[in-house]
Amino acid sequence: MILCSFSLFAQQFTSPHGLEHVDRNPDYKSVIDFYKQIAGVNKNVSLRTVGATDTDEPLMVVFYSGDGKFNTINWKEEGKTIILINNAIHPGEPDGIVASMQLLWDVSHNVIKIPGNIVLAIIPVFNISGATRLREHSRANQNGPALTGFRGNAQNLDLNRDFIKMDARETRSLVYLFDLLKPDILIDNHVSNGADYQHIMTLLSTQHNKLGGPMGKYLNSTFEPAIYKDMKKQGYDLVPYVNVWGTTPDKGWPSFLEIPRFLSGYAAIKNTYAFVAETHMLKPFSVRVRSTYALMHSIIDFAATHANELSATRLEQADWIAKSTELAIDWAVDTTKPTMIELKGYEGGMKPSDISGQPRLYYDRNKPFVKQVPFYNTCTVSHSVTVPVAYVIPQGWNKVVTRLKLNGVKMEQLNNDTVLALTVYHITGHKTGPDPYEGHYLHTDVEVSKDKQQLQLRKGDYIIRTAQPAKRYLVEVLEPTAPDAFFAWGFFDAILQQKEHYSAYVFEDLATEMLTKDAGLKALYEQKKMADPEFAKDGNAQLHFIYNASGYHEPEHMRYPVFRLE
Repeated sequence: MILCSFSLFAQQFTSPHGLEHVDRNPDYKSVIDFYKQIAGVNKNVSLRTVGATDTDEPLMVVFYSGDGKFNTINWKEEGKTIILINNAIHPGEPDGIVASMQLLWDVSHNVIKIPGNIVLAIIPVFNISGATRLREHSRANQNGPALTGFRGNAQNLDLNRDFIKMDARETRSLVYLFDLLKPDILIDNHVSNGADYQHIMTLLSTQHNKLGGPMGKYLNSTFEPAIYKDMKKQGYDLVPYVNVWGTTPDKGWPSFLEIPRFLSGYAAIKNTYAFVAETHMLKPFSVRVRSTYALMHSIIDFAATHANELSATRLEQADWIAKSTELAIDWAVDTTKPTMIELKGYEGGMKPSDISGQPRLYYDRNKPFVKQVPFYNTCTVSHSVTVPVAYVIPQGWNKVVTRLKLNGVKMEQLNNDTVLALTVYHITGHKTGPDPYEGHYLHTDVEVSKDKQQLQLRKGDYIIRTAQPAKRYLVEVLEPTAPDAFFAWGFFDAILQQKEHYSAYVFEDLATEMLTKDAGLKALYEQKKMADPEFAKDGNAQLHFIYNASGYHEPEHMRYPVFRLE
């Protein structure tokens, strides 16, 4: 074990190689000091501030550009391929922090060369507040380092669930950087939890059917296979991220469907190829760091030699989305179409627990095996929607409008009060989890009805046309039945509560008068009584039914406040 001081390491500006043998995370100040000093002696490296975080520390990005030019707008015009590398979204998983330092050191000392058509943008530490809370017991299932950062940020948020709701300031800063760079490739460095097996590195790529279009085809047929082939040459047998919990992986597993709350899922709806490096938690820290370094190097090499194809497929993807009249918003794994892959695992099973006496899972590392197992990497669309000409959001829903603007969404405000024929959703059913999830009570299984209405809009209401680069993002966050829509995260919960009510002793007489004068309402009421015996015996329910069917029932109740202009 190297017993050097991290502050001394930064002051002396020595090589970060060997840090993987130190039994603690590099402290945040030392990491930033390292990049400051390397930027001070290498004109091709620049350390910049991106924006705010939930603490006083700003979010930092390290740029590497072989020509020493850092005009981010010009990079696309010059045909540069931009690779965004994110580290420590979960600070207890520090492999990428050290591997990225080693990568920039080696580039600066001519150990490796980054081709001139590649630009790197490295987030040294994303979750700074979690990284500064170094603890001995953050990662109970991980083989080192003993001292690591904590998963939650200053708000106790898991930032890898924050890319739609954007509750953390550091998330908003990274979204700003994403919109500025429009990266071709994202590498998000992690350490896995889950099953035990021989593989050092597993790879979570955006599910190719979910990505869809030309990019999905290219990822599945060319990009991902090339990374697997190159990593094997480097001594790393990759397998897809082992999406197995509480059982052994020898029967195979489904691909992980990362929806847009995750950074990689967010990248997919921004037409960015996304790879999540998942080193195996039980392998030594030093081995994990070296595999993370190897993966980043492999992706950089592929991007340099296939830059034209990457650029072309992204342009084709944008064109495919622009021409799509219907877009998917949810997917399901197709278990009838497995791909056989080679798993290097360990025999496992159940045995009595020494603690409870109940059956517990175990793996026997004295019994390794190599076998072909099914990997279910085909997904089918389970829900799609036609794309409207525009979405309409009445003013007042400022939290949503702010998040749309942060994502580069173009919108216009009405100059005058206007009546428009719009498609209106009403929420007819949903389930809400009993416990909070990342600061919200998530809605699932959302059901809607829809009809056409003439709606009075006010000057200042927002018209958001879908014919723009953010088209796919708009559909996935504004359609209420999408799994990661703003509705799912509770941004429109106020419409689920009725605001105006009645006093029964007053409304009784009015309800009697309404039934006398309105034959249609009377017929609906009688039909309901005939069809529902419990309703027929419940006077309060009958009064409530008449109220809700009358003009007194507020139209805003259960009406989803994002309308569609077809």
